[in-house]
Amino acid sequence: MTSVDRFDSDDFNRTQADALLSTTRSVRKRLDLTRDVPDDVLLECLQLAVQAPTGSNNQGWRWLVVRDSATKERLAEIYRKAGGEYLAAGVANAETGSQSGRVATSAHYLADHLGEVPVIVIPMIVGRLDQLSDAPNTAAAAGLMGSILPATWSLQLALRSRGLGSCFTTLHLNAEAEAAELLGIPSHMTQAGLIPVAYTTGTSFRSAQRPPVEQITYLDQYKNPIR
Repeated sequence: MTSVDRFDSDDFNRTQADALLSTTRSVRKRLDLTRDVPDDVLLECLQLAVQAPTGSNNQGWRWLVVRDSATKERLAEIYRKAGGEYLAAGVANAETGSQSGRVATSAHYLADHLGEVPVIVIPMIVGRLDQLSDAPNTAAAAGLMGSILPATWSLQLALRSRGLGSCFTTLHLNAEAEAAELLGIPSHMTQAGLIPVAYTTGTSFRSAQRPPVEQITYLDQYKNPIR
């Protein structure tokens, strides 16, 4: 397991850290479906993931690792059924050759091959939104998901630093109860997503095209661009 009790921020290799943050992509077509992902590597990444903050420091993250071939294929069937209309609309509405078109095509590829991925990780959090509040609201939803999603991203960064690719998906949550029954997830747990994990074919990834942050950042009030 990786363990760092103390670390001086002056010791960071900022170039490497920035490269990790800016080139950790959603990997779908470049997942190596033939190479095993060892338990010790996955557990090392999860150990880093649970250093992430959680609401009230409740540390309610839970992780379900799916390796069994039959279970993965059944989960893939649930995923395709739950996300079929969305995936079809994405392809139908995307312009050929555009970034959105490439994403839609790769999303279809992942859906078709999800059952072949070496490992699927289901991030979960203890609690259900309807159990936390009589009138679930934005604060309750943000608190619940905010207690698992930072750890989920930390997991993906740790995987990337070890040559593995991943993709955070939520389509199967349209059939969350069916997935919970398949995986034996108790009723007091909330699934936050589904993450296929595999080594990548090739190790070179680059930054994505994003708008200048000055165009999407505001100062003091939403009407005031920061510059």
